[in-house]
Amino acid sequence: MVDPHIRQGFFRDKNRAFWMLQGGGWFAYLMLRALSGLANSMGLNFVVPAIIVTATGFSITLLLSAAYRRLIAVKPIWTWTLTAMLLIGASGLFSVLEVWAHATFYQPGWQPKGVQFFGAILLDFAVLGAWTALYYGINYYLLLAEQSARMVNMAAQANSAQLEMLRYQLNPHFLFNTLNSISTLVLLKQTERANAMLSRLASFLRYSLVGEREGLATVAQEAEALKLYLDIERTRFEARLRTRFDIAPDVMEARLPSLLLQPIIENAIKYAVTPAEDGADILVDARRMGDRLVITIADTGPGLGAVPAEASGTNVGLGNIRERLAQSYGVDHRFELADNDPHGLIVLIDIPFQTDNPAQPVAQAVATPVLAPQV
Repeated sequence: MVDPHIRQGFFRDKNRAFWMLQGGGWFAYLMLRALSGLANSMGLNFVVPAIIVTATGFSITLLLSAAYRRLIAVKPIWTWTLTAMLLIGASGLFSVLEVWAHATFYQPGWQPKGVQFFGAILLDFAVLGAWTALYYGINYYLLLAEQSARMVNMAAQANSAQLEMLRYQLNPHFLFNTLNSISTLVLLKQTERANAMLSRLASFLRYSLVGEREGLATVAQEAEALKLYLDIERTRFEARLRTRFDIAPDVMEARLPSLLLQPIIENAIKYAVTPAEDGADILVDARRMGDRLVITIADTGPGLGAVPAEASGTNVGLGNIRERLAQSYGVDHRFELADNDPHGLIVLIDIPFQTDNPAQPVAQAVATPVLAPQV
């Protein structure tokens, strides 16, 4: 995958870019050389060898580019060794042809000796060396940009895959308990309740498996999914499971990772509702505070300290939430657990307020996010 800026810029077509740079560079070389000769009163006759020398350099660098195109893909030691050898040989050939053009068309019979010929070789070596450095510099830049773009793309794909994996970690105990409850209802010939439970389970699974590509949902969608889940669990617990949703109207379209809250509700049912004879209350609260979306889930269970040490299963769901928040928001989030007063547990999630409408105005912060009120 090529970097979008490169795709849309000068190097979108590498072949076209090469010929533009090649032609423009050697034309500038011709102009500089011809104007330099005219400025030094060398006459118009100097222009002819300048044209021949430029055409020679143009042709030699075309041959060098064909060789460099293959050398750039081999091991560095071979790249630079063979490049140096080619550059020395090309500089010698360039100098010989330059001397021939000068002696034939501008100063007949002239033969450079010693330092003069060595100076011509050094000058041509500098020209070809600069061309070589530019060729390798541009091509290594393009290769580095392509590799960087591929790494960014791979990282994005890995991040997306990890988010999807975390999203699909639906607790198998929930499915087992639900199917077991449906089986019990069928055995008791309570077909209407069994059908209703199957319908809710199908709707919940459809939501959990078929979501947006980026794994986001609105608060309204998430609330509906939670209600489906709670309706399924209410078939098992009946009046022992009491729930309330307090969601501000202005956050309904706010976006968050889908199924982010389900493991918290599942833990509340497992550790607050199940062990208590009279069940427990669960409150889901969502509101906007400035440019933040603050969600709290509170229950009237035993709280943090009363959760048995061997109940390590809670760490899976909570770890899943922490991973998804880190993947989605980096450090720009809060995820906290605290005891409710007088008893119970409060879970707080504080994330950036985001919607599909980027132009939506951001209200001034009204307060620092705090934990949910007592249930």
